[in-house]
Amino acid sequence: MHTDGALTKENLAREAQVSHATVHRADDILAEWNAKVARPVLRTPGEVARDDTIAELRKQLREARAEITQLNGKLDALATVTANLYHENLALKKRDSDRRLAPLPSAN
Repeated sequence: MHTDGALTKENLAREAQVSHATVHRADDILAEWNAKVARPVLRTPGEVARDDTIAELRKQLREARAEITQLNGKLDALATVTANLYHENLALKKRDSDRRLAPLPSAN
C-alpha cells in the first residue's frame, strides 16, 4: 500500500510504517525475511541504466572538479607572476626617470 512493491528491507519498513533502523533491530523479522527472500533483489533494466548514468555523471563531476582545481592553481601562479612583473616595471621606470638620459646622436 505504501511502496512500489519491490522486495526490499526499506519497503518492508515503509509497509510496516516503522523506521529503517527498527527493521534492522528486529532479529526475528530479519531472519524470516532472509529465509523467504533468499535471492538478492534484481534491479530492472531502467534502474541499471539510471545507476550507470549516475556513476558516469559522478565520474565526470570528479574529473571536472580536478581540472578546475588545476586551472585555479595555474591562475594563482599567473596572478603572482603578473604582480611581480608589474612591480619590477614600476621600479625600472622610477630608476630610469631618476637618471638623465642623453639623446643618441643622429646618423645624418
